[in-house]
Amino acid sequence: MHDGMIKIRIAAPAVENAANAALIDFVAEILGVAKRYVRVVSGGTSRRKVLEISGVPAEEVKAKLTPKV
Repeated sequence: MHDGMIKIRIAAPAVENAANAALIDFVAEILGVAKRYVRVVSGGTSRRKVLEISGVPAEEVKAKLTPKV
């Protein structure tokens, strides 16, 4: 968590939507949902993005994407 947001680092280049696709792939895999349930709703060309994830409660998203320390 960083300033109340989940921070994910993606190695894919920000060319031809590769970084967004890699982010969607990663999040869908971690949450155990199909990629069609994850979409970028804002920040498509920015480093800071807002995702919409269908079918997964917010608490579960936070629990699965927040690193265990």
